[in-house]
Amino acid sequence: MMFLLRSMFWLCLAYMVIKPGADLARMGSDLSATAVAAGRQAASHGVAQITCTSLECAGGKALLSGALAASAPATPPTLAPAPPIADAVPLPRPRPRRS
Repeated sequence: MMFLLRSMFWLCLAYMVIKPGADLARMGSDLSATAVAAGRQAASHGVAQITCTSLECAGGKALLSGALAASAPATPPTLAPAPPIADAVPLPRPRPRRS
């Protein structure tokens, strides 16, 4: 009996999480973009907190802050569909005429 109750619980939970019509790819990309934005913000906040006393430190700080601000999210390239290949032989092959 406990096995059935446990199975029903997990199945109901899975149905609530992965409901019909859910676009898992879009949800994953949204979560990924949110995580990258949060990481970028945390890194830029950390770079801003650094106090520099030398020119090398100031240059490195400027380089890091510029790289964090100007980086664009990577998107996969879109490929054009391949043109259809013309067959040399028509399909189905014509039947031979036997007289």
